[in-house]
Amino acid sequence: MAGLTAAAVAAVAFLAYQASANAPADVSAKPRVPASAPSSVPTGGPQKPAKDPLAVPANSGSGARVVYALTERRVWLVDAKGQATHSFSVMPSTVNPVPGSYKVTSRSGAVTGSDGVQIEHVVRFATVQDVSVGFSAAVDGSLPTPDPERKTGGIRMKRADGDAMWTFAAIGAKVVVVA
Repeated sequence: MAGLTAAAVAAVAFLAYQASANAPADVSAKPRVPASAPSSVPTGGPQKPAKDPLAVPANSGSGARVVYALTERRVWLVDAKGQATHSFSVMPSTVNPVPGSYKVTSRSGAVTGSDGVQIEHVVRFATVQDVSVGFSAAVDGSLPTPDPERKTGGIRMKRADGDAMWTFAAIGAKVVVVA
């Protein structure tokens, strides 16, 4: 039995030596690929550069405004010079305003949303199908997908983004909705 164990240990040691002798000096180094080898990364045409998250959508007006892009699910807070000072993603509600220009009509520091969630920093700017539409942040920090069976107008954002919106969008502030 001891002879078999010694033979097994010797075989493993020999195989380990062979493996180490053939390993590159830097094990983390990428294997060399001949120049003629095809790339393993599909190109699919020219790569688009990463979009600047502070790039304000074209045709969103001028001057100080809140810009809400429906398809991108994104909001920009734009200063009087036309520069975005803050941009963030949002979770849209089930009722959306049509693209156009609006004004902030009311604000509430803390209320219960139409979905029953405690919300803060509510900035309302439209009414669609008898539903008030506005930006808000859930006090618990959640961004749930709205129930498609309920008509709600709360466009939810993270609490820090709600703080920025609350500071930026006073009553009368311009809100531009783009597709």
